[in-house]
Amino acid sequence: MADLTAEIFLAALHSRHTYRPGRGSETGWLYGVARNVLLAQRRRSEREARAVERIVARRLLDGDDIADLTDRIDAEEPARRALSAMADLPEGERALLELVVIDQLTVAEAAQALGIRVGTARVRLHRARRALRKVPGVAAAALVTEGL
Repeated sequence: MADLTAEIFLAALHSRHTYRPGRGSETGWLYGVARNVLLAQRRRSEREARAVERIVARRLLDGDDIADLTDRIDAEEPARRALSAMADLPEGERALLELVVIDQLTVAEAAQALGIRVGTARVRLHRARRALRKVPGVAAAALVTEGL
């Protein structure tokens, strides 16, 4: 606080040549100088806070962080392969698989949403899962338990 007060009085001394008696009292002028110094200080503080935030957001990764990221990327590889393979499925099979496995609808609910019979939905779902099981690196269990 003392530093800020000193900064205000230094600013007043450096800008004393700008005081015009006809425009108001010395006290009013001094309050104006103080306001300008306080606003400048606030802007400086906000800039510093943003700079610190940017630096913290880009902290360096240590060995454990890199190992964790590598493990996560490796663990997600079957899902990426399955999603890529899903793009090659016929539209009806892909839509049904998305509704049942990703959106967690029952086969009956998915059939109703697509406007098809439940038996047709079961056949399409079976074909879609069979096609995805043939993709290297896509675990069959993942198609049922993990949403793909």
